[in-house]
Amino acid sequence: MHIYPEYKTDKMIFKRKIYRQLIDWKNSNRRKPLILRGARQVGKSTIVREFGKEYQSFIELNLERKQDLNLFEINDVKLIIEAILVRENVSLNSESLLLFIDEIQESSKAIKLLRFFYEDFPNLHVICAGSLLEHVVKDITSFPVGRIQQLVLYPFDFEEFLWAKGKRNIVELFEEVPIKEHFHEIIQNHFNEYVVIGGMPEVVKTYIQTNTYTELGAVYQEIWQTYKDDVEKYGRNNVEKKVLRHIMETAAHEKDRITMAGFGNSNYKSREVGEALRSLDKSRLIQLVYPTISTQPPQDIDFTRKPRLQFLDTGMLNSILGIQSQLIGLNDLSDFYRGRIMQHVIYQQLQSQFTALGYNLHFWVREKTNSSSEVDLIYQYEQYLIPIEVKSGAQGRLRSLHQFMDRTNHPYAIRLLSNKLSVEKVTTPEGKPYTLLNLPHYLATRIPQYARWLVMGELSKLYPGKA
Repeated sequence: MHIYPEYKTDKMIFKRKIYRQLIDWKNSNRRKPLILRGARQVGKSTIVREFGKEYQSFIELNLERKQDLNLFEINDVKLIIEAILVRENVSLNSESLLLFIDEIQESSKAIKLLRFFYEDFPNLHVICAGSLLEHVVKDITSFPVGRIQQLVLYPFDFEEFLWAKGKRNIVELFEEVPIKEHFHEIIQNHFNEYVVIGGMPEVVKTYIQTNTYTELGAVYQEIWQTYKDDVEKYGRNNVEKKVLRHIMETAAHEKDRITMAGFGNSNYKSREVGEALRSLDKSRLIQLVYPTISTQPPQDIDFTRKPRLQFLDTGMLNSILGIQSQLIGLNDLSDFYRGRIMQHVIYQQLQSQFTALGYNLHFWVREKTNSSSEVDLIYQYEQYLIPIEVKSGAQGRLRSLHQFMDRTNHPYAIRLLSNKLSVEKVTTPEGKPYTLLNLPHYLATRIPQYARWLVMGELSKLYPGKA
């Protein structure tokens, strides 16, 4: 059994981190039907089909096919299972059986029936996958809460991108904390490539097969058009559909923090834009990232302040903005497009490490008259809210970071930049000393491990033998 299996799709080898969690689910005594969520074309079906090889028998249904959808018109789960087994010529008494229900968003009835799969067939392993599920779930009065498990799949992170390129040896370097600095340039060059391309599986596959950027534009356009066609289905009337269409066309060009009123130079009302953006947020295509005003847990999220927008994938964002050609070949992407692209890809890397439904990252703000402070990301490690700045060069401004550190209950901060890993001792203008860990951008996927390394390393100096 492999934690991260190698599997081939059109002669391409892919590996996904979520496979480890699927194995844990399979072996769990508390296993329930699993819904794998995520946007279209992030690889949900592919990973489940590969996971099916862990079983003696594997059955796949696709509810976009009428013959599969019709099975769930039967009101008795026992009869549904019987019909599936007879049709597929599979015995429920086989050593192990995985039933995969793809595109489950096409049937609210199938979603509701999952509770009976759990109650009546606890030994049957069931995985479902779907996109835009939130738009279906909101109309289901008896969603099987407590009787299902849910995970979220994102596009490839940087390490999965390296796996796809066959650079397993580079990924293995990430396992050592701290990473050896003499590999810095090699890894940074691959990361710059990832910043341009992003992590959509079909895009990555096309890039590796063709070894050129010129073929990618059509792939991005096809995917984005699919998303636009999808979201319009869920507008309840013509006005909602127009607002959704407008946001999909203009969101990438909005400034760092947005206002609902007049979004994209439109005349749409704040309420109309807000509802549409919240709908897109649930679909994970365009996420609303709200600020926290806390410097200690629990995080107090302020939904009255201007949010940021985070797209599903940085490569997709680059394509929509038409800036990929400008990114190609740049040695340092930190300040490109006012630093927005690097901030975006760092957020994507960290967010993708957490597959629990509802886990969201936030940034920190302190807004006063004629003065404001903003820290790019906040990561909670145990009892600490650790501030993370995404800057370029060693002299990146730290004013906002200083203000956060003066108000928090710990001396730990992280800055991501294009330089090699280093640790600095810093003192705020108000006299508070703290430890600043400078990480190269490509270690964003490893922020949880480095946060622990930072905290435990400093504690071990203060309390030898106890940390």
